[in-house]
Amino acid sequence: MQGTHLLADWRDCATSPAAPAMTDPIALRAACLQAVRDAGLQAVSDVFHAFAPPGGVTGVVLLAESHLALHTWPELNAVTLDVYVCNLRRPNEDRAEHLLALLRPLFQPGRVQQQRVLRGALTQP
Repeated sequence: MQGTHLLADWRDCATSPAAPAMTDPIALRAACLQAVRDAGLQAVSDVFHAFAPPGGVTGVVLLAESHLALHTWPELNAVTLDVYVCNLRRPNEDRAEHLLALLRPLFQPGRVQQQRVLRGALTQP
């Protein structure tokens, strides 16, 4: 149950036609699934939904290790991301960090705010 939960808010992101991840659920899905594979994690399912223009995309990739969730806000040039990985069979902290690093070039954020939460470190009663 122990794991790493990364929360990221990216602002001043690229929103040009050359950066379709902000508004195109197909492009965002493909990029997320590739990043998950490249980070050494295992996707088990996914859902991506586009909102009516000028809305963004909400996406979730369920991982064998937990999940990746993100929401794009093209009208604000912003993206929020949530990466949670547990460490059941192996340490995955660096895979979580690597996944965020792989997604960053998609959005080219000018400002980054990130938090790390260690979860599941319950003490015995």
